[in-house]
Amino acid sequence: MNRTGKLGLGSAVAVCVGLIVATSCLLSLGLGVGLSGKAFILPLLVVVFLNAFIAISFAELHQLMPNVDGGVGQYSLVGMGPVASMISNIAAYVITMIFASAVEAAMCGMVLSEFMPAVPASLISLAVIGILCTVNFFGVDIFSKVQNVVVILLIGSLAGMGIISFFKLGTGTVITAAEQTAPTVTGVGGVMSLAAIAFWLFIGVEFIIPVAKELRNPKRDVLLSMILALVLLFVVQGILGVGMTNYVTLDALAASPMPHMLFAEAVLGTAGKVWMGIITILAGISTLNTVLSASARIIMGMAEEKMFPKFLAKTNKLGAPIYGLLFMAGADALMIITGYTNSAGLTNIILAASCFWLVSYIMTHMNVLILRKRYPDRERNKKLIFGGLPQIIGILGNVYMIWNISADMPSRLAIYKVFGILFAALIVYAYAWVVGVMKVSPFKPMDMDKINNDAIDYETDVEVVPAGA
Repeated sequence: MNRTGKLGLGSAVAVCVGLIVATSCLLSLGLGVGLSGKAFILPLLVVVFLNAFIAISFAELHQLMPNVDGGVGQYSLVGMGPVASMISNIAAYVITMIFASAVEAAMCGMVLSEFMPAVPASLISLAVIGILCTVNFFGVDIFSKVQNVVVILLIGSLAGMGIISFFKLGTGTVITAAEQTAPTVTGVGGVMSLAAIAFWLFIGVEFIIPVAKELRNPKRDVLLSMILALVLLFVVQGILGVGMTNYVTLDALAASPMPHMLFAEAVLGTAGKVWMGIITILAGISTLNTVLSASARIIMGMAEEKMFPKFLAKTNKLGAPIYGLLFMAGADALMIITGYTNSAGLTNIILAASCFWLVSYIMTHMNVLILRKRYPDRERNKKLIFGGLPQIIGILGNVYMIWNISADMPSRLAIYKVFGILFAALIVYAYAWVVGVMKVSPFKPMDMDKINNDAIDYETDVEVVPAGA
């Protein structure tokens, strides 16, 4: 079907930023700065380059397969076959996203409950999920309007807090160099071991892919929006990180369970605490809104390739993948209702699931290299090939971050244990589904043109027979 893109470059950047700036990122920034001080800028910069490399890989894959919605899953289907496709997509964009978005919804509920103590935090969280799910039922146009407003307020607030603290303009007491405590992590090797923490401040920039068909100029804006988002976030988070060291000691930042709230109160007192509370709510809404929209479209893309039940590929008359939205919102609600978002072990589960995200990035780089060999004559931006160096460096960097997923060895082993169990379960499910339901060779790559044409066929089917018909 012919579709006129509705989203400009600004909206595209808002989508990229929308997932990345989450409450967990504010926590990670405070922890990283608390452990290494201003030197945390170094791993931040290195991770920006690594994520720029993954942006280059995603942009090339999108140029090769512009019609697909499933992102890395459909790219892996062409590159490495159905089993690899299912593992990469379900792990990175379903499991991890359910945990991450449920935590953000829970944080929104906890913050808002301070202003409405009579209402349970869990009920507020469920209301936030319901409202954003409803917003996304009205299609990408409404989603983008909400996302643009939220991201402008969010980035503006973070930049404002960063500038005030960076230039020591707050009402709180500025810490002198003599009063500042020494970092616990020093040396280039030690500081670079924090790259895994820095990585979470930029993860998810590729979430522009599922809505790329809604862009006015996708050929330009897919890559450009990802790069601009990374640069914007690096500048804002760098200034904010340095600002933290002007008002809070490093040992206090490292020890606090909510370092961003501690910092805000130190800078502007009660007003700063309220302001950061608003930022936390905006970050939660932004992340949850992006996850609901993008993950639902990724699920839709997988259903197009028969990797999920067929009904998940259907959309409503406004183009919203309603069954995918209901699945994601329902999973988030279940996490809130069962209390798993308050579990002390949730951090290790999230980090274990996030290992899969890094694995999916490795697979994305590998897909680029494989498809260059298999389809050498297809159109791609040859100026960004660089002999495969971005992909090779990206793979090595992602392996390094998996190895350094936690600085504490017992925690790291616990994360690997959960990772291993999830990985084994995913292999069993993926293999059983591919062989038993799809009835295709589990490791045989599919033809690129077929994947593109399947996506077009599904769009046509959905337009003629909308969901519920």
